[in-house]
Amino acid sequence: MAAANSPRQRMINLMYLVFIAMMALNMGKEVLSAFGLMNEKLQTANERYQLTNEAAFAELEKKEQEKPEDYKEALEKARQVRELSNEYYAYLNTLKEEVMSQASNKTDYQVMDKSDFLDEKFFKTDGLKPEGQKFLDEINKYRTQLVSLLGAKDEALKKIIEERFSTGENNKVKNRDGNTIGWVQYNYEGFPYIASVTKFSQLQSDIRQTEQDFYKAMLGEKMKDELSMKHYTTLLEQSRGAYYANQQFDGAIVLGRKDGSTKPERVELTLDGRKLSESEVEVVEGKVKLKVNTGNVGEHKIAGTLYYKQFGQETQVEVAQSFTTIPRPNEAVISADKMNVVYRGVVNPMTISMPGVPDNQVTASAPGLSRKSGPNYIMKPNVGSAEVTINVTGTFEGQKFSSSKKFRVKDIPKPEGAILRTTGAVKLAKANILAGELSVAFNDFDFDLSTRVNSFRILVPGQPSVVVQGNRVSASGAAAAAVNRAKRGDIIQISEIRYSVSGYSGTPKPATPISIEVL
Repeated sequence: MAAANSPRQRMINLMYLVFIAMMALNMGKEVLSAFGLMNEKLQTANERYQLTNEAAFAELEKKEQEKPEDYKEALEKARQVRELSNEYYAYLNTLKEEVMSQASNKTDYQVMDKSDFLDEKFFKTDGLKPEGQKFLDEINKYRTQLVSLLGAKDEALKKIIEERFSTGENNKVKNRDGNTIGWVQYNYEGFPYIASVTKFSQLQSDIRQTEQDFYKAMLGEKMKDELSMKHYTTLLEQSRGAYYANQQFDGAIVLGRKDGSTKPERVELTLDGRKLSESEVEVVEGKVKLKVNTGNVGEHKIAGTLYYKQFGQETQVEVAQSFTTIPRPNEAVISADKMNVVYRGVVNPMTISMPGVPDNQVTASAPGLSRKSGPNYIMKPNVGSAEVTINVTGTFEGQKFSSSKKFRVKDIPKPEGAILRTTGAVKLAKANILAGELSVAFNDFDFDLSTRVNSFRILVPGQPSVVVQGNRVSASGAAAAAVNRAKRGDIIQISEIRYSVSGYSGTPKPATPISIEVL
């Protein structure tokens, strides 16, 4: 029979087991930072969800005041959903605040690697503590109450909610080893602070999304249509923006919602105060077509009333529109879509047209100018040019009209260097400096340029500068080693940022440097 282990040997064995456990539970700092960034994005998305939900609810209240017989029941259910959602959302918020209060620095996610707070709050040796059971009860209660508000026609939404807030069969799930454990234990026991907070934020996101789904389900397509229209209005549909004197006007009065239900029962319209005859008005589904002469040069007003049948009653929609008759063309309209200059080395979108002249009867020419379709052109100025002249010719009713315009040619501006999409002076932990992607930002520049950093120089105080090939500090072992040797408060300089611009034929200007204070 083997001799019993000595107290010293038992202590060594225990320390070995503790070491193995610590290695197993040690989560990479990069993973913790990733959880933190994900949590920030979720919180931002939840704020947007909230604004959208509040707007929809306010509009629903307004509709209930206008038509209580149609919206009373829907609004009552919406109130219940909002109350239940806000209550559960606030409970999760309290849990998040309690967990985050355990961290000395709420912005440094890499130090939020402990799990003791929730482990102590939720769990005991043989199951859940009262707070852990409450957490489980809250999600089950929220799911059950929401499902109870839905009718038989909402089976699809019921399934979504049950899956979205599922806690498994009998509140248990199987882990990757195939063992059955509690749902709360599976998702929250032993997880770092920031991981648990992120999961709470995801539940909050599910809550806000569920609110939206509820509103849509309760009102169906009717809500979608109603909430998109504050009031009925009229629009003037026409083949061109203006007309020449004594031309046939081919416009039409249409409603904001064009469908079969918007066909008016009768029409009373005037043009410049003159009542239009039946031959000048054609009523079709969704529009009232006008057959009138454009008249003399100037503005012409269309007024009157359209009469519709709605809920068995006659509804009036007032018409107040106008169109303008202009002289025959003598000058082309040329405009740069982005600004009043064009830039070397990049594709500049432009619109070139003549008022009243069909696009296929307009031609334009200039060095570097080419047509895409219709009035849409692209301009890529020649290198070295200080200005470019665009010549335009239009043909209308057999006559040719010519015009030209000069544009200044400029280089694309100098961009700013950025790390993790942040320019100028930033504060980052070493791990974020090593993992952070370098980029360049063309601030206050209207063109969307696709860029990639190819190389840069990094200088850590007290160490030789290092040239890095690529767009991350970690791409160079020497650079990474220099950063790891940096001290808290050191200012790391990144300069000589070289980059390429997709589709750019010139030589890009060097980007401005980046200053990073080590946290």
